[in-house]
Amino acid sequence: MQTPRNVLTPDALSMLQTIAATGSFAAAARSLGMVPSALTYRVRQIEDALDVLLFDRSSRQAKLTPAGAELLQEGARLLDDIDAVANRVKRVATGWEPQFTIAVDSIIAKATVMELCEHFLEQSPPTRIRLRDETLSGTLAALTSGQADLALGVADLVQGNAIHTRPLGDVHFVYAVAPHHPLANAPEPLTDEMLRAHRAVAVADSISRGRGVTIGLLGGQDVFTVASMQAKLDAHLRGMGCGSVPECMARVYIETGRLVVKTTLRAPRMVSVSYAWRQGQQANAGRALQWWLNALESPATRNALLERHRGG
Repeated sequence: MQTPRNVLTPDALSMLQTIAATGSFAAAARSLGMVPSALTYRVRQIEDALDVLLFDRSSRQAKLTPAGAELLQEGARLLDDIDAVANRVKRVATGWEPQFTIAVDSIIAKATVMELCEHFLEQSPPTRIRLRDETLSGTLAALTSGQADLALGVADLVQGNAIHTRPLGDVHFVYAVAPHHPLANAPEPLTDEMLRAHRAVAVADSISRGRGVTIGLLGGQDVFTVASMQAKLDAHLRGMGCGSVPECMARVYIETGRLVVKTTLRAPRMVSVSYAWRQGQQANAGRALQWWLNALESPATRNALLERHRGG
């Protein structure tokens, strides 16, 4: 009799993923270039070895059972781990990472990131670049979870030897509203009671499973939550709410009168942000990581990542 270790091969897990994705054994067999009976036999071998049913066969659709869904979820993680091992092996052989993922916080100037990617790709390295949009503690979480190799715009307190950080700079926040917002002409300084009466615009933390942080909200205040700092700025411009925004992102709108800066009783917020990476020693870094770390040593580059936001 087959054992779970014998039947749960990467090929078998990929086959089960195909069945779940296509929704039927017949469609999966066509996709995999197999005879339907052979595909059904392989699935039954896996089910017999695990002593569970993976698919509900009561209808024409191949619907996962709860056990099947759990196997695919864990199987996807195992396949990712296998890919990660292969990537590490390839990096050892060539010095270049096959894929290099950068978590970019929404406070970072995207145009500067794209310019850096352009310069990197001009070398025609064997490394594929992937960018992840993150916000607040999700930026660091992407790095610590292994989903990113470099994080730009980390504002969290980083502890431990596994994470290395270098400062990008300080981001100053200003309390700003649209000129047609009720608070635009309110007497200053604005009190908490005055602010609480108006909807705040908040940026959702991109960290998963609800472990994120919330900044600058008052108890009982109505909240409009958006996905990024740029979306928050857009909501402010439309008069949909109020709150603090990065001065570097809002500057052009303040200068043109599309946003009005207000003084509050609370001290203006300032956040020190960094870039971070996971590496025992920088000298042992892959060639892609080393390229980015060298680029980030430039004060002009670090300043541009925080300051060169496009106005609208």
